[in-house]
Amino acid sequence: MPTKPDKQKFALVTGASRGIGKAIAFQLAMDFDYTILVNYQSSKEKAEAVVKDITDNNGKAETLQFDVGDLESTKATLKAWQDENPNAIIEVIVNNAGTNKDGLFLWMTETDWNSVINTSLNGFFNVTNTLLKPMLHNRYGRIINIVSLAGLKGNAGQVNYSASKGAVISATKALAQEVGKRNVTVNAVAPGFIDTDMTSDIDENKFKELIPTNRFGQAEEVAHLVSFLASKKASYITGEVINISGGMYS
Repeated sequence: MPTKPDKQKFALVTGASRGIGKAIAFQLAMDFDYTILVNYQSSKEKAEAVVKDITDNNGKAETLQFDVGDLESTKATLKAWQDENPNAIIEVIVNNAGTNKDGLFLWMTETDWNSVINTSLNGFFNVTNTLLKPMLHNRYGRIINIVSLAGLKGNAGQVNYSASKGAVISATKALAQEVGKRNVTVNAVAPGFIDTDMTSDIDENKFKELIPTNRFGQAEEVAHLVSFLASKKASYITGEVINISGGMYS
């Protein structure tokens, strides 16, 4: 009988057109033989620039557009992709897509609440639930959720963001217990202050006094941690939330 061809292996990074997601996509491409699926919602040019950066450095990547907060769009896009790539398997999922609509809870609108919950929490469900079955069937996988210190300790002015990230942290711990026997690990990474466009309005000189290492982190530092968790070296780590905050929450 003819042998089955080896599956093409992919890693999906949601919200990968900028910031931490962009750094993660690049690092995974450099560290593994995965083709990186650079997910984006609307920033097509930025996503294509990430792909070019990866391919210019001898990595493999392609864009994949869908809104993680839209279940039907997510399912339809991933199904179409799988139909076009019948010999492919997504071994790594990095649930990075997120948004913030900050403001005091007293004045928070339903729209601001729902938009943040929908992207971070429902996005985790929409992507992971859609891709989990083939991952379990393949008996190998890495699910890495990008959360935040806000989900662990709470942040004033970020009740919606804290709620969404806290829920994903709990989901991480629960799902890890369900899928561990299939050699699928589920972990969360909780960044503190990281130098990205999301923190561009924050005065580093003012806030770095709160951080034992006396500086903001870099997106590349988060990416290296995610890359380790995506590797076989991290096979015995699951259900964990790893802070990367310069000691701010230690």
